[in-house]
Amino acid sequence: MIALVDCNSFFCSVERVFHPGLWDKPVCVLSNNDGIIVALTPEAKKVGLHRGDPIFKKTDIVEANNVTIFSGNMYLYAAMSRRIISILKKSVAKVENYSIDESFCYLDGYNDPEGLMREIANKIKLWTDIPVSVGIAPSKTLAKMGSKFAKNYKGYSNVCVIDNDTKRRKALELFDLADVWGIGGRTYTRLRALGVDTPLQLADKKESWIRSHFPKPMLQTWMELNGVPCVDTAERLKRQTISTTRCFGGMVSDLPSLKASVATFASSVANKLRAQGSVCSEVSVFVASNTFREDLEQYGNSASYRFLSPTSDTIEIVEAANMVLEKIYRPGIKYKRTGVWVSDIVDASPIQLNIFDPIHNRPERTILMKTIDSINQRYGLKTIQLAVEGEKEQAWKVKSEHKSPNYLTELEGILEV
Repeated sequence: MIALVDCNSFFCSVERVFHPGLWDKPVCVLSNNDGIIVALTPEAKKVGLHRGDPIFKKTDIVEANNVTIFSGNMYLYAAMSRRIISILKKSVAKVENYSIDESFCYLDGYNDPEGLMREIANKIKLWTDIPVSVGIAPSKTLAKMGSKFAKNYKGYSNVCVIDNDTKRRKALELFDLADVWGIGGRTYTRLRALGVDTPLQLADKKESWIRSHFPKPMLQTWMELNGVPCVDTAERLKRQTISTTRCFGGMVSDLPSLKASVATFASSVANKLRAQGSVCSEVSVFVASNTFREDLEQYGNSASYRFLSPTSDTIEIVEAANMVLEKIYRPGIKYKRTGVWVSDIVDASPIQLNIFDPIHNRPERTILMKTIDSINQRYGLKTIQLAVEGEKEQAWKVKSEHKSPNYLTELEGILEV
């Protein structure tokens, strides 16, 4: 059996941990530049707010219902996520972290999986104050389905178990087809066109029918719905591209400021590469002006650089990204957005180095990157960073007017009582 531990309204729940007066009150967390709602509590949904709403269009609802707004703080959420994962790993032999708020626990060999996961859910709530919902089932897709039932129906007391065919078929009959893990918008539309309206109808189709109408991923979803585990989430997590893009808090025209933003974003994608044990062979950069300012000259461009040897070295990726930026930069433009992405991603080991590799001390550089990652994980992200990334307060930095302190990772952020 497999359990999925899903943190309820995670971003909002983390904010509530440090603002306990907000429990049972409407809370929203905003995206970069405080633009749109990316997370909200059930109480916020009840007053008419939705994920994806531009916050400036909802000020009347926010003010009328005393909705508390927070700017997104991924450093804080990641720090709390690490605490929850630590609890899971100390309680279950095999844990697979799938996202910042979801983890799979493998329960083979445990005599009472339901009792174990109830105990763990209670421990997470007691030790971190974060509520979680747990789904237990033979496959990951069914486990995710179970976690949603546990979240939406109080009768499950936070843990829903799908451990026999009767429960499986009942769950598939009641669940929304559009919410099934692995079914995207196009697939959903095609399924409905083929007369499939529920997950149960999909699961009851013959394998030959699935193969004749859909590619391999749908076959895996079909097998998972029938209780056959076959989804390798470790492979799903290793993306073919990794990107970091931002709209600026203001407009920027000078090259040094743009270099600082590109360096910061390139550093971020390098960190993500190392976190998943991967390297890339290509880095790309794009720049864009403010398309909403028709009174200004418009410009957008992108270009790429290919490495001789695959890399996840922050210094190497940042240098290449800024070299690309210099090629596409045009003076006099008011820039509103830049972005960096890496592609042609493969496992970090083993890799074939090019005989003309410009980095002659690559093993030492690898150790340096691991040391920097370790320090930043312990003392807070950006404790150590490249000088080219610049100071914290710059025009290109995103707007975060409602941001909470980094309570768990920065000394100045510690709560005062």
